[in-house]
Amino acid sequence: MINFTTRLTLVVMLHVLVACNANSIKPKAESSLSSTNTAQAIVPFDGVPDPRDAVIYQVNIRAFSQQGNFKGVEARLDNIKALGVNVIYLMPIYPIGELKSVNSPYSMTDYQGINPEFGSLADLRSLIQSAHERKLSVIMDFIPNHTAWDHPWLLNHPDWYVRDETGTPVSPHGWLDVVQLDFANQAMRQSLIDAMKYWVTTANIDGFRFDYSDGPAVDFWYQAVAELRAIKNHKLLLLAEGSRNKNFQAGVDYNFGFGFFDRLKDVFHGEPANIIDSWQAQENELANDNQRVIRYTTNHDVNGAEGTPEQVFGNHEAAMTAFVIAAYIRSTPMIYNGQEIALAYSLKFPFTNENIKWQKNETVLAEYTQLIEIFNQHEALRRGSLVTHSSKDIVALTRATAEETMMVLANPRDFTVEYVLPDNLKNTHWQDVQQNQKVTLASSITLVPHSYKILHQK
Repeated sequence: MINFTTRLTLVVMLHVLVACNANSIKPKAESSLSSTNTAQAIVPFDGVPDPRDAVIYQVNIRAFSQQGNFKGVEARLDNIKALGVNVIYLMPIYPIGELKSVNSPYSMTDYQGINPEFGSLADLRSLIQSAHERKLSVIMDFIPNHTAWDHPWLLNHPDWYVRDETGTPVSPHGWLDVVQLDFANQAMRQSLIDAMKYWVTTANIDGFRFDYSDGPAVDFWYQAVAELRAIKNHKLLLLAEGSRNKNFQAGVDYNFGFGFFDRLKDVFHGEPANIIDSWQAQENELANDNQRVIRYTTNHDVNGAEGTPEQVFGNHEAAMTAFVIAAYIRSTPMIYNGQEIALAYSLKFPFTNENIKWQKNETVLAEYTQLIEIFNQHEALRRGSLVTHSSKDIVALTRATAEETMMVLANPRDFTVEYVLPDNLKNTHWQDVQQNQKVTLASSITLVPHSYKILHQK
């Protein structure tokens, strides 16, 4: 989910479009309740990265390939691996509701079922196994806050849903294709947790991205995280798509940087660059040393509602500079499929009228690959202590461990800026990581429009 203003705009658009996008008759979804799949031995994946070392790649299954299914994702695992990421995040795989539907995968009818559009449980297992063979972890979307209107729970467990004063089930936040679950009901909570555990023990999934995690009460996440962490021999990555700092106290590995993204856009449109410094600190307020905020420059919601990174930030150079800031400022970098080739069109969500055409864009791909490689190679960028030094026009930061210090300078402006260095960084010697050449900083440094520098010091 995204911020309410953008989300509500998108929902209105979808309800207008749905009349023009009526679904054909769908094949019956595969459900765990009736599955005839032969049981498959589960060997927990031992390559799940430390949360601080993860680089996440988001897959919109519908759009990712011409097939639009699990097999289409599996066929491109080597390409994903070559980018330098180590975690694949699959958007929802569940059967989609038809009542009041806008064909969104976030409106689902079975927490333990698979949308036949994407394949079978065997196909999912094959994808996960192939990813594990390439040392890639796989996390999947889980939708705890609401269900489709035709989810069987609404008929079989009517007390599991929030109702208004007339007894009518309600939709959360104007999202009319879904109905709100009631987290005061302990049986419903346990059913959600059991469904999460099912995917770990049945499909060997390596964790979850919890959609709209700020909806359920915080105490639900204490309960859910504790039970998930107790699954024997499975190390799980848990990503809360929320901005509530108390999510960290419940034990998730990641929160979502909604506010950071909005402030980053503001900076590229003229607001003081140093607002980034205070905002990142605010988002990390309750995070421990191992927890991170996911800072992104695009995702499925942003891409569908606002456009590509190039459209959001102004041009390609600006988009790359924004990515450097987001990825290196005590963050876990995330890439949305197609971003790595600067896909020229957005993937309208959920109406994916166009699949990704994987045309070669070697220059852009090489730049993203290099930036991820730098993140992977330098522990200071992943685990180092952060000090920010931003001015009104330049985002500046250092990250340091006992062995090395990294400095990142980024110009979000469309004009050249001379940045005056703080006293402790004047007259210092560095290695330019990208140019592989020595740099001596005097009292200031000049950065051309929409550019960045990544410097290293031992």
